[in-house]
Amino acid sequence: MAGQGTKIKKKKKSVLKRAAQSGQRADVNRANRTRVRTLMKRLRTAVTAGDATAAGNLLQPTLSAIDRAISKGVLHENTGNRYKSRLALAHNGLKANAAK
Repeated sequence: MAGQGTKIKKKKKSVLKRAAQSGQRADVNRANRTRVRTLMKRLRTAVTAGDATAAGNLLQPTLSAIDRAISKGVLHENTGNRYKSRLALAHNGLKANAAK
């Protein structure tokens, strides 16, 4: 378990179980958040580089990863929707420039 550990004050069975579950959830949430951020970074890099085909290939997996993070409670719904909107706008702008 990386990062901050859960402080355990009592040795009760329920407290120990709760601390273990908290650590496991933190690891899962961190992995999901990292996956979303990496995909978003790749998509933004493709858009700024002007690579329309790479951006098109990355858009759908990125949006579905954001949706998955929202459903798992890693991202708030409004935050995820804001990310999706901005990424889609950037991709559409790139497509419009490529069509000219």
